[in-house]
Amino acid sequence: MDISGEARLRYLDGDFEVLKPGAFVRCAVTGEAIPLDMLRYWSVARQEPYANASVSLKRELEADPRLAASIKQR
Repeated sequence: MDISGEARLRYLDGDFEVLKPGAFVRCAVTGEAIPLDMLRYWSVARQEPYANASVSLKRELEADPRLAASIKQR
């Protein structure tokens, strides 16, 4: 079994399920390889992994214009 390539995951609340073993996943925004042991940010709704918190926030703001507007109003 080759676990050195890209994994395929199902993102759950607070955890993920490995569908295809691998060493990393790619950030949905930046394309950066994220080692599975460093994966901390993802969207259950969109089933997307993110490299870090700021990238995750950027994607949330892009995906939900109302959220972005409410932040701008503050």
